[in-house]
Amino acid sequence: MKKVLLLLIAAGIAVTSFSQESMAPSWKKRPTLGINFFLKDFISPDLIGHNGLGLFFRGKYPAINTMSPGFGIQYLQGLSEYVDFSANLNSSFLKYTFYDGSKASNDQFLLETSAALNLKLLPDNYIVDPYVTVGVGASMLAGTYFGAYAPVGAGFQFALGDGAFLNLQWLYNLRVSDNTNYNFQYSLGFASPLTEKKQPKLAALPVPPPPVVEKDTDGDGIVDSKDKCPTVPGVAKYDGCPVPDTDGDGINDENDKCPTVKGLARYNGCPIPDTDGDGINDEEDSCKTVPGVARYHGCPIPDRDGDGVNDEEDKCPEYPGPASNHGCPELKEIHAENVLFAINQAILTKKATVELDRGAELLNTKYPHTSILIEGYTSNTGTPQHNLVLSQKRADAVKAYLVKKGVSADRLTATGYGIANPVADNKTQAGRDLNRRVEFKVKQ
Repeated sequence: MKKVLLLLIAAGIAVTSFSQESMAPSWKKRPTLGINFFLKDFISPDLIGHNGLGLFFRGKYPAINTMSPGFGIQYLQGLSEYVDFSANLNSSFLKYTFYDGSKASNDQFLLETSAALNLKLLPDNYIVDPYVTVGVGASMLAGTYFGAYAPVGAGFQFALGDGAFLNLQWLYNLRVSDNTNYNFQYSLGFASPLTEKKQPKLAALPVPPPPVVEKDTDGDGIVDSKDKCPTVPGVAKYDGCPVPDTDGDGINDENDKCPTVKGLARYNGCPIPDTDGDGINDEEDSCKTVPGVARYHGCPIPDRDGDGVNDEEDKCPEYPGPASNHGCPELKEIHAENVLFAINQAILTKKATVELDRGAELLNTKYPHTSILIEGYTSNTGTPQHNLVLSQKRADAVKAYLVKKGVSADRLTATGYGIANPVADNKTQAGRDLNRRVEFKVKQ
C-alpha cells in the first residue's frame, strides 16, 4: 500500500519535468481499448473506518497476499482534451467480504461494470498526465447477488506514443446498495487507440474539363449520327432503337417464351417456377414439393417432438405434449395424489417417497432437461398464513428429496400456495387428506 502511494506521489512530481509534444492542434482522445490487472482490497477501508488515516502512516497497511487479483477491459473516448469517458468491465474470483463483516466460504466469481468520467490535469500530449475519476457501477456476485456502487479515485496516464499509454489507477468503490461493500482497487493497465490518427486533408486536384463528345439527344449512348431513333432511347443491336419487349422484362420478344409475362433470362423469359404453389419460387424453396413458409425457406414450420404443435408455438419443443398445455408434457406419469402429508406436517410418508423415487428416475431419464414447478397445498385446517408457510415447507421437502435422488436443483422451483386450489371438499376428512398434496408441472 505504501509503495503504491509513493509511486503516485513521485509520478505527480515528474509531470512538471516533461515538455509538451508538438504538431497536433488537438489532443482529444481517440476511441481506445485497454486491459488492466488489479488488486481488490477490502481490509484497508475497514481499517480506515475504525482507526482513521493515521493508521497507514504508522505502517499498519495490509499485505498484498490479503488482496484479490482480477482482470478488466476498458473503453475510453475523449469528450474534450481534458475530459475522457470510460466504460469498464472487471472480473475476479474472491472470497467476498460483505458489509456486515461476513465472508464467503469459498472463491466466487465477481463481475463489475461501470461508467465514469476521467478529469485530466493536462491534455494527452503530455507524457505524464494525472487525473481524477468519478462514476457509477453495478456488480454481480456468483450470479446471485446484484448491487450498485460508485467508483471514485485518481490515477496517472503515462504516454507511450501514437495514442498508446500505461494507466496507473487507485479507486475507492463506495457502497451504494445492500449487496456491495466498500473496497479499494489498485490497477495497472495498457491501452491503445482503435482508430488511426486523422491526417490533414489534401487540397483536391483540379478536375480537367470533360472531353467534347458528339450529341446524343436520347441519352442511350449512341450518337445521333448513328442513331436511327435519335429521340427514343435504344440499343446498338437495333441501331439505337428500343428492343421489342412486350412484358418489359428485358428479354426481347424474339427470345422470350413467355412474352406477355415478366420472367428471367435463365428461364427463357418465363418466371421462376413454384412447384408446390406456396408462393416461394423453386430457387429459394428448400422443400420444392411441399408447401411451406418463407422464414423456413419454403419448408413447413418444424415440429421436432412430433406432438402436433409446431416449434414456434411449442413451449417444450423437445418433449411431446398436448396443445392444451402449449406442447409441454403434463407429467401425469408422476402420481401426485400419492405424495401426501399428515396433518400439520411437512414430513414425507413412505408412500410419498416410493412415488418420488419413481418420479426422480422419470425426470432424470425421460425429461433430463425440463424445468419443473413443485406446487405445495394444504387443507383449510388452521390459519391461512400458517397454511401458506406449511405448504412452502411441503414443496421444499419434495424438492430436497428429488435433489437427493439426483435431480439438479437448478431445474426445480418449489412454491407454496396454502389452501388455494383445493381438489376435494375441505368439509370432509377424506377431502382434507387429498388437499394436503403437491402437484408437478413443466415450467413454461
